[in-house]
Amino acid sequence: MILSAMSERSSQTRDLVNLPYPDRQTAGQALAGLLGDFRDKTDVIILALPRGGVPVAKEISSALGAPLDLLLVQKVGLPGHEELAMGAIASNNIMVWNKAIRGKIKTGSSEIDSAIRKARNELQRRKETYRGHRPEPELKNRIVILVDDGVATGATMRAAIDAVRLQQPERIIVAVPVAPPDTVDLLRETADEIVCPATPEPFYGVAEWYLDFAQLTDEAVRELLHAVSAEGTDRPGK
Repeated sequence: MILSAMSERSSQTRDLVNLPYPDRQTAGQALAGLLGDFRDKTDVIILALPRGGVPVAKEISSALGAPLDLLLVQKVGLPGHEELAMGAIASNNIMVWNKAIRGKIKTGSSEIDSAIRKARNELQRRKETYRGHRPEPELKNRIVILVDDGVATGATMRAAIDAVRLQQPERIIVAVPVAPPDTVDLLRETADEIVCPATPEPFYGVAEWYLDFAQLTDEAVRELLHAVSAEGTDRPGK
């Protein structure tokens, strides 16, 4: 196992990071400790990638006193191996391909089209389920912290970065508890900063670095968002 710092913030507390994480909440608390410079800043917004990124982002939002919202991105699974991302799709019809995997695909174009269509349908379903009629947040000139429970190939996060970049934020910071070193290097090319306290090798998947990596339900996501909204209402000056 190799633990390494991805930024100055990471290097300050990397000795506190032990793998595997007990759960997503603990991972979020570890990340929050590296993002203290952004506490109580009015131009900061936390965007979680559901579902797994939401409990991680909730801990960050609570610690920083920053609003939490969602960035909807859907993985495009490799036909026959759906857990493996050959790409990802985000709002504004942004599509990012994992070139290393896409170049090895031998399936017919109809299977790829079907996978993309499935991802778009799920993206729309999540939008209706999680957001409903609530408008998307304004990101222009804001510091956006993108949060997930980890990244493997990085395709989903790259789609998220591209979607946010279109809205002209001041900065985009990717905050994830764990990722392989080469993916962190890849994300650094498009994000303004990466905060990732653990980059173990070899890396076979995000789930192996958690003791509890249970799938979240749609209802659990809604409950977490409601809890953050209630916290914001209770803060002084709200």
